[in-house]
Amino acid sequence: MPVQPSINPLPINLSQTYQQLMTSFDQCDAAGIAARYAETGQLLPAYSATIAGRAAIQAFWQGCMDMGIRALHRQPIEADQWNETVNEVGAYKLYGRDGKLLDVGKYIAIWKWEDDRWQIYRDIWTSNLPPQSKASHRR
Repeated sequence: MPVQPSINPLPINLSQTYQQLMTSFDQCDAAGIAARYAETGQLLPAYSATIAGRAAIQAFWQGCMDMGIRALHRQPIEADQWNETVNEVGAYKLYGRDGKLLDVGKYIAIWKWEDDRWQIYRDIWTSNLPPQSKASHRR
């Protein structure tokens, strides 16, 4: 008999890991953020090549913080758990140094249970905002 998915809030131990991820972001701790990803984890941001591995993920998030991104707020909408994998769909907001809203969008995160803890295996997101035109970049 096939395993049936469950559409529920995030599992409690995943919720704790998720909160640690958001706390690391709020503290501008790129190493802490990267530690929540699997060693073979991947980021799949729009307009970018795949970013693979914990060290590259740390460098990516550090670069975001260096550019002025200071807070990431994710709101899970649904989570499907299949044994040791959770597929999460949600919405996000990015904020700058002054608390200004920089971006809003949606994401999918795939979590895996590895090394006795939940880790992000794949992380993809896209903005709900239209891309800036080349003309607006020249101003």
